[in-house]
Amino acid sequence: MTKCYRPEGHLLDTPNNQALCASPAALRRAMEQEVILEGSAILCGPEHGLWVDVGPFRGYMPRTETALGIADGSTRDIAILSRVGRPVCFTVEALEEREGHLCPILSRRRAQELAQAALLDSLSPGQVLPVRVTHLEPFGAFVDIGCGVPSMIGIENISVSRIPHPSARFSVGQDIYAVVLDLDREAKRVYLTHKELLGTWAENAGRFQAGMTVPGIVRGLKEYGAFVELAPNLSGLAEVKPGLEEGDRVSVYLKAILPDRMKIKLLAIDRLPPLPGPPPLTYFITGGRLEQWKYAPAGCSRLGAETVFFG
Repeated sequence: MTKCYRPEGHLLDTPNNQALCASPAALRRAMEQEVILEGSAILCGPEHGLWVDVGPFRGYMPRTETALGIADGSTRDIAILSRVGRPVCFTVEALEEREGHLCPILSRRRAQELAQAALLDSLSPGQVLPVRVTHLEPFGAFVDIGCGVPSMIGIENISVSRIPHPSARFSVGQDIYAVVLDLDREAKRVYLTHKELLGTWAENAGRFQAGMTVPGIVRGLKEYGAFVELAPNLSGLAEVKPGLEEGDRVSVYLKAILPDRMKIKLLAIDRLPPLPGPPPLTYFITGGRLEQWKYAPAGCSRLGAETVFFG
């Protein structure tokens, strides 16, 4: 059977996962073939083991099997507690009888070992992959690259437009795309970036025309003007308007678009109500492998961000 190394949650409701969790015979086949399955973690006991709904059965995952790094202390127990109420991947390690009921013994650690080994073997710099946001810190967004294996996108690599916090771009549980920036196979780490998928200056500017009035977000204030984000990889400079603050959502009039200088001149019109969450992302690339990415348009007199993927 083909093993799947998608972020946790993608297998839970699939027909194959449901079929392999449906009976003792199916669970035994999954155990013998070391198939990765998913269930819902419903309880974390005092000893920090997880109880997991596995089809009609309730499985048990010992503390040391709940995640990579728990046994040696490199992963904190919050990684266990935070799984309650969420899908967890696992392999079936044993089938035991407890109080007259079948109790599958599960290992998320083993599923993560399999996923990590496969990902480190198959990934290369520049490769685009789907990931899921797991939590946000001021310095970056942590993501699940497969079976709960963690990686991080540093805040400086989230978008070209600067943001005060990753929550300005992402929300926990969101499915996004990322690019492999580098790999450290010895340390078993995958380093990611994101901004390259959100388009070049020309690709983003091509969605706008001088004379339009559009919404934007104030990302920076200077004496000479306000930097207003029109898209995650595109900002323009608006004339100073009294009362504007960073983070404000505003309507702006596009006075001019200047590709040779990579500039957009704006006029702030009015404040707008804030959005309930981060604005939706528009991806220009969602698959394949990048070798090089340049933000600035050809012939531009200004230098822009550039990424070269070695590997």
